[in-house]
Amino acid sequence: MNLAGELILKPGKERSLLRRHPWVYDTAVARVTGKPASGATMAVRSASGAWLAWAAFSPSSTLRARCWSFVEADVIDAAWISARVKAAVQRRDHLAPATNATRLVFGEADQLPGLVVDRYADQLVMQCQAAGVEAQRAAIIEALVTATGCGNVYDRSDSATRKREGLEPSHGVARGAEPAERIAVHEHGVHYAVDVRRGHKTGFYVDQRDNRALARALVQRLRTTGVAAPRALNCFCYTGGFSLALAAGGAGSVLSIDSSAEALALAAHNADLNGQASVHAWRNADVFEALRALKAEAVAPFDLIVLDPPKFASTHHHVDRAARAYKDIALNALRLLAPGGYLMTFSCSGAIDVDLFQKIIAGAVIDARVDCQMLKRLAAGEDHPLLMTHPEGEYLKGILLQRL
Repeated sequence: MNLAGELILKPGKERSLLRRHPWVYDTAVARVTGKPASGATMAVRSASGAWLAWAAFSPSSTLRARCWSFVEADVIDAAWISARVKAAVQRRDHLAPATNATRLVFGEADQLPGLVVDRYADQLVMQCQAAGVEAQRAAIIEALVTATGCGNVYDRSDSATRKREGLEPSHGVARGAEPAERIAVHEHGVHYAVDVRRGHKTGFYVDQRDNRALARALVQRLRTTGVAAPRALNCFCYTGGFSLALAAGGAGSVLSIDSSAEALALAAHNADLNGQASVHAWRNADVFEALRALKAEAVAPFDLIVLDPPKFASTHHHVDRAARAYKDIALNALRLLAPGGYLMTFSCSGAIDVDLFQKIIAGAVIDARVDCQMLKRLAAGEDHPLLMTHPEGEYLKGILLQRL
């Protein structure tokens, strides 16, 4: 391990690292020794000189360093990277019977800060979102191929996070062949086509797997309690993830709304793959406007509504605006929900924490003048674990309500 220098903290700023929180902000740094390049491995030391961690240096970011390890004996090299990747992949092996679309590496939670890797059948898709993993790119790709046996790796390192790290976007084949136009994956017996080159994130929202299964189960529950053909509404439907799960559960009809005509075309294709075309209606519209329009049209109430919007708050500066948006869609969805019906509503904004999201939805319930029970809080699947010393990793949160 070739060290490029040391990162010395200000007095008192070592406390978070002693609790094994993996981030060091620029405001905590007293000085940097040497001339480290972006992504270089450095020792982090307290003001008194005590060793704290091995970390990757990011000179362009306010998040100045991300910690690889809190074990001084560790050597951050290709073998260390390979062992971390192999362990992360093995922790997901048990998911294989349910799906061939999984998150294999989830950044800080898998002690590979800034790295995201998803698997779609035999295609891997990676995102290097931080300077440290960008510097270790070659070792990471080799480790992924070795751990999975997949020879095709596609790079989708094109998120806004890269810019904050001083990195240019990277998009294209990293190893092997160009991916197919549409990759066939399955999840709990439902089939989806995924576009890893142009789709959101890495092509599909694998983080919602457990919640799609829950939506399917809720439709089945409705059918056993006297709703013969449950009516479902899926807002921000993208390529139909929740829509197809709802139909698989026995929904009599599913109306799905999205502002992207391209996404809706792939959603309709996915419905055809599963022999569900007759169940679905697709509406290309702005969800905020569409919810109001549905109320004005005096449509029959829906028995299950899903609200899974894109990130409304990219930073803490956007929290107030995001809160108003989350409340607006929840309020108008509640006005369309039948008594006894279910609302699944989500936020993927890291800046909106669980407690704030619950308060926002409670405000929508109050303004809608309906009575609701919160049955449970919802989260990402277990291939998106939360490192207990890094609560910032809990980006996806949701609430399941039932109207009384």
